[in-house]
Amino acid sequence: MRIGILGAGGIANTLTAVIGRMDEAAVTAVAARDYDRAKEFAAKYGFEKAYGSYEELAADDGLDLIYIATPHSHHYEHMKLCLAHGKNILCEKAFTANAGQAREIIEMAKAQGVLLMEAIWTRYFPQLQTLRELLAGGAIGQVESVEASLGNNLRGWARLDEPKLAGGALLDMGVYALTFASMVLGDQVEGFDVVAKMSEKGVDLQDSITLRYKNGSMAVLHCSMESMLMTQGLISGQQGLILIDEFNHWKKMTVYNKQKEITAVYEKEAGIRGYEYEIQETCRCLREGLLESPLMPLQETLRIMELMDAIRAKLGMKYPFE
Repeated sequence: MRIGILGAGGIANTLTAVIGRMDEAAVTAVAARDYDRAKEFAAKYGFEKAYGSYEELAADDGLDLIYIATPHSHHYEHMKLCLAHGKNILCEKAFTANAGQAREIIEMAKAQGVLLMEAIWTRYFPQLQTLRELLAGGAIGQVESVEASLGNNLRGWARLDEPKLAGGALLDMGVYALTFASMVLGDQVEGFDVVAKMSEKGVDLQDSITLRYKNGSMAVLHCSMESMLMTQGLISGQQGLILIDEFNHWKKMTVYNKQKEITAVYEKEAGIRGYEYEIQETCRCLREGLLESPLMPLQETLRIMELMDAIRAKLGMKYPFE
């Protein structure tokens, strides 16, 4: 699979380094807002195609797929550009800035008959299947609650500090916690409560979100872009619990019984960095002619975006371009 990288920032470097160690795919082109930066990126990873505009990358007929690696405030614009050229797309999370943008992009991709996927790597790790087997097998009984926390001090990062860049903790880190809750408890959210600490510019610095589900279960989620939080996911059942260290990339999963004794431990599989799983799934979908991945259906991407819209609405948080 020949991949073009749209954007030459931090996550683009990370993913390109991972793909360089894979047999299934290769990065063959990159585009940045200036040619020199793109050329330097291409030289660093040993390929030749470098473009000084995103339009040139989108028009490259030698690419099987374009990976969108720009800030999420620009995903909508850049996906529209790629779709206008009939390109398959893997787009970094958060998929778009709001659900309206996501809905339009999904409809455009379906009309074009191309593959569209959200690159939220949590959904593609093989440990998710292990977790589902544990829960289906009654390892901890009926699940009653999920907790998740994720936080780092990222103040000073423009893409997080600025409302015009769809900044804030929710779209950058809260999306992981919401996704984790969805993977365990499903999509039957009946209501939610949220409190947040807002910045002087009007973006959320910290969020505490409680989701209520129709079956009575709940999720308690905490994210922060100004303080360090333990990155943990906890699934509590009537007969035990499952603790996941660094739940956003499945570092370790420990199962406890009703007496809080450890009954099983699942270590993270040896791999590259974890991003390889989303690339492997992208390759599989292209080979099989799929237009979306069953591991992260587009309807799920849209539902999470709708939930984040509702959370922002309750906080009175609106981006300048909305």
